[in-house]
Amino acid sequence: MDAPFDVLGIDPDADESEVDRAYRRRVMETHPDQGGSARAFQRVKAAYEAIVEGRVDADEDDGDARDGPARPEGSRVEYLDYEVIDDRGWSLDDDDLFEKAAAADLDPADYGEFLAEPSETLLEAAENRGFAWPYACRGGACANCAVAVVEGEMTTPIDHVLPSDLLDRGIQLSCIGAPTTAELKVVYNVKGMPDLDDLILPPYRFERARSVD
Repeated sequence: MDAPFDVLGIDPDADESEVDRAYRRRVMETHPDQGGSARAFQRVKAAYEAIVEGRVDADEDDGDARDGPARPEGSRVEYLDYEVIDDRGWSLDDDDLFEKAAAADLDPADYGEFLAEPSETLLEAAENRGFAWPYACRGGACANCAVAVVEGEMTTPIDHVLPSDLLDRGIQLSCIGAPTTAELKVVYNVKGMPDLDDLILPPYRFERARSVD
C-alpha cells in the first residue's frame, strides 16, 4: 500500500492544516458519489487516520477500537432544522428549544423523530426514513452534514476535520457519527453557522429535507 502521505498527495512534513485540506480534497476526488471508487475512498480515509494517529502504516485496522461506546439496539432521534431556529429567533442554547418546536406545529421536514438502527450513521438513518439532510463528502472531510447534539451522545470517529472547540460545543458530523444513547436530540443543517464557514464544501446534492409516508 502507498504511504499515507503519498495517498493524500502531501509531503511528510506537512502540518495539520495541510493534512486536513488534502484530506478534504482527496475525499471529494475519490468518493463514489463523485465518480470515484469505494476502494480509493477507503484508502484515503485509512491514510488520513494513519497520519492523525501517528501510525506509519495506513493499512492497520483499528476495528471496534475507533467505534466509541457500544451502540444501543436502536436510538430515538428527535430532530430540528437549524433554519427554523434562525427564522424564529430561537437559540441553540435555549433549554426549552425542543419543547417550543413540539408546540409550534412544524412541518415534519423541520421537526419530528425517527428510530436509528445500530448499523446506521445518523445521516444514513435520516435518509433511510425519507429525509434529505445536507451533505457533501460523506467522509468526515467537511461540515456540510454537521449537526448540533443537544441531548444524548454520538460516536466521534478519528476521520473528521472538526476542531476540538466545535466538538466541545456538541457539533458532530452526521455522515460518520452514529447515536450511542437510546435518546438523541439534534439540530441538523447547522452548516450555516459562522464558525463552520471554513469547513463547508460545495455540496454534491442538497435538497430541502423532506419526509415520505
